Amino acid sequence: MMNLINTTSIPMDEALLQKIVEAMSEREVEVILCEDAAICRLNREHRGIDRPTDVLSFPLDQSFEQTPLGSIVLSVDRAREVAEREGHSMNEELALLLIHGMLHLLGYDHETDDGTMREREAEWIRRFDLPESLIVRTEG
Repeated sequence: MMNLINTTSIPMDEALLQKIVEAMSEREVEVILCEDAAICRLNREHRGIDRPTDVLSFPLDQSFEQTPLGSIVLSVDRAREVAEREGHSMNEELALLLIHGMLHLLGYDHETDDGTMREREAEWIRRFDLPESLIVRTEG
């Protein structure tokens, strides 16, 4: 189940985001859409990096079965910019970012693994019929 909080006035394909969350986990996930200023603040507070980013994931302790999986914060500003540059829709970019964030909540880490997260990401991109260009981007 997805709990969507859209702090922007940007419309998005909520049904697609819901399908992704439900396909990837049975647990509740909070998805927050915000602008660069908000995600920059979170990035600075939680990672010590004082600049906006596209996606942040905040997993919760999974000691109890009913515990939500966690929260994912997506920057609509970053999504819009990349979508325009890469020639696909903002909804497709948000879907890619959500898949990426979900994989982090599920314990994958592209910075430390042997490419497993990138492989899973490509599988999910294909499953949701997202543009192949998104797969190429995740493999780099």
